[in-house]
Amino acid sequence: MSGDPEVGSVIDVGGVHTNVHDVLAAADDAGVPVLLLHGSGPGVSAWANWRGVIPALSKRRRVIAPDIVGFGYTPAPAGFVFSRENWVAHVVDLLDTLGVQKVAVVGNSFGGALALWLAHAHPDRVERMVLMGSVGVPFLITEGLDTVWGYTPSVERMEEVMGFFAYDRSRITPELVQLRYEASIRPGVAEAFSAMFPEPRQTGVDALSLPYADIEAIAQPTLVLHGRDDRVIPLEASLRLHELLPTSELHVFGRCGHWVQIEAGDRFVNVVEGFLG
Repeated sequence: MSGDPEVGSVIDVGGVHTNVHDVLAAADDAGVPVLLLHGSGPGVSAWANWRGVIPALSKRRRVIAPDIVGFGYTPAPAGFVFSRENWVAHVVDLLDTLGVQKVAVVGNSFGGALALWLAHAHPDRVERMVLMGSVGVPFLITEGLDTVWGYTPSVERMEEVMGFFAYDRSRITPELVQLRYEASIRPGVAEAFSAMFPEPRQTGVDALSLPYADIEAIAQPTLVLHGRDDRVIPLEASLRLHELLPTSELHVFGRCGHWVQIEAGDRFVNVVEGFLG
């Protein structure tokens, strides 16, 4: 058994060896499981993204936090094509493998786009959604996102990337930069990452975006969250999602960048738990 906290349980999901943190509710379960979908930063994993909020969210609900195929400790099989269709299919296969019919989805950035596509393509599997700094509508790619997706491994480049994520730069310690850099150079990780969002990277934003009519047809209650000072995904993207989603609520966090669940962790948990009921 691995001593690495980023490794949970590795299960076979349609031929994909999938790393997932599956945490049962500590008390009586008050609702459907919560599915946490991480973002697309270099060296990211479910644990790196959600470790600060899993203990709180799992007090009353089962929490499922996978490494999406190609990220973290879920390597892509030979010949796997990185696309929204295949990423969503992997998520659905994971739910089937775990015997979970319906979830509340919390999606961060790239994970938010997957949540939207999941609700669009498989509405019976989604009870409600939380979208945090989410991709999913067209926007002109920011310098921050272009830098994140264009990452090539080095400590200096990782420090530059992480500088775009945080409003409070004091959070970007040399130890954290080194940790994420080392995660980005594990065997196969850099190769997979470079294949996901090739130039021109604007096409990556466009490929993850849903037609407006499809967003307007999503009936699930949705909480839209965004850091006011986000330099990776523009606040305007969440404003547009709020306009389009018929049953949405919007919460904007001041003095907060793209790391809402980290920089505003306690407030994030309070708002999400209130929305989940």
